[in-house]
Parts: sequence; C-alpha cells; structure tokens
Amino acid sequence: MPKTPTGILYIIAAPSGAGKTSLVKALIENINNLAVSVSHTTRVQRSGEEHGKHYYFVSEQAFVDMIYNGEFLEYARVYDYYYGTSKESVLQLLATGTDVILEIDWQGAAQIRRLFPAAISIFILPPSRDTLKNRLQERAQDPEKIINKRMAKAAEEISHYAEFDFLVVNDDFNKALADLQAIIYCQRLKTDRQASLHTQLLTHLLEG
Repeated sequence: MPKTPTGILYIIAAPSGAGKTSLVKALIENINNLAVSVSHTTRVQRSGEEHGKHYYFVSEQAFVDMIYNGEFLEYARVYDYYYGTSKESVLQLLATGTDVILEIDWQGAAQIRRLFPAAISIFILPPSRDTLKNRLQERAQDPEKIINKRMAKAAEEISHYAEFDFLVVNDDFNKALADLQAIIYCQRLKTDRQASLHTQLLTHLLEG
C-alpha cells in the first residue's frame, strides 16, 4: 500500500471582519481531507455558537492551567481574551494524513512557524478599511466600542502581512475562495507528496 503522507498544516490569519471564518467554512465544505482546528478561548460564547464546533469555551483559570500543562501549540491574548490551539488534536489529525487549518492571529502564526517551519501561511486582506468596518457592523456581534477597538488593531495586524507565504484579498467571496482552493491543491500536487502516494505507479513506470 502507498504510504499516506503526513497532513499539511495551514495557517490562515486576517484582521477581524476580513471574512476569514466564512472562507474557511467554505473550504472545509468544498475540499476533502481538510479539517479546521477548533481553538480554545476564554471569551463569552455568542448566540448561535456551539461549544466544540466554533470554539471550546473555557474559563480563564482552565486556560491558564492548560498553558501550565503545555497543552497548547500556540496561544495569545487578543482583545482581553485568551485563544489557543490544542497540541494533541492537531498532531492527531496530521498523523492521519489530514490537512489542518489553524485560524489564528499573526502572533500565533509566528509561534507555529517556529514549531512547524514547513507550515503554509496565508493572510487574508479586506479590500478597504471602509469595507472592513462595514462588515464588522453588519454582523452585529459587537458593540461600537469593540468595533472601534478592532479597527484600531487592524492596521497593526495587517502590518505583518509580509511574514506570510500567500496574500488573498477578500473583495469577491467566490474569487477569494477559489484562490484559497488553488493554494491547497498546489501544495497537494508537489512532487514529494505525489511520489509518496504513487510509489507503486512510479515503480511500475520505471521498470525497464
């Protein structure tokens, strides 16, 4: 049997309101053998969110205990709340050959790149600051004070774009989704991965 290669780890980051979550959801629905890592957070659960599906909602003390026990690949404090990626769940998925997406901020991305230099990182940009603010207002999840705080933070987040392998502008959703799909398909078609999947075929073709 051909050997199943270890899954590819993807980092997808963006300023709040750029459409990252919607794009990742569509990617998961459209591409086989691709999963998103569910992060832990200390922020309040919003209406419509499910524990274990959107986030694992935990107390700050529980989160700190997990940090102490070394249970996170990365974690950061963002807008007064902690967010972190479980080490065990990500490594288990990768070991099965499943490609894994981490939806994290630039701070978490820097931590992951140190641990996984081969990780593929993607930054999603909004088409303009006005569009970014409109999207934050339209989703009606945060008061104006928080929206203004997110807008003030956006420039700092975007300033780290050059640390990422790919840039995708989310102006037209379908085009941005197609761009992300192209990145994933391209990584899967690299010679080392294809050779690992098709060892028998290559052996047969090379027989003299």
